[in-house]
Amino acid sequence: MPNPRIEPLKKVLAMDPNDDVAWFGLGKAYMDDGNFEEAVTALRQCITVKPTYSAAYYALAQSLHKLGRHAECREIAATGIDISAKNGDAMVTKNLESLKSSLPA
Repeated sequence: MPNPRIEPLKKVLAMDPNDDVAWFGLGKAYMDDGNFEEAVTALRQCITVKPTYSAAYYALAQSLHKLGRHAECREIAATGIDISAKNGDAMVTKNLESLKSSLPA
């Protein structure tokens, strides 16, 4: 059964496609369902709408990692580290650094 948060979030986004919080929520809902391809799509849209959304970079990197897309994951993690450090989001920076260091060379 799909995550019950998905359809309401899609309705919000139909009304306001620039709602970064809804894009993030949709991405996380897809992650909860194990649908990482859809999560990647939603989270990429989130950082397109709001390029400084630190947590979205971490969620996107996690989704890419789950899909085995390590080069993309490394790239998103590096960008996310820069952005989260500028935002002062120390926990996100630490999580991204940890994820990046866990990737195969």
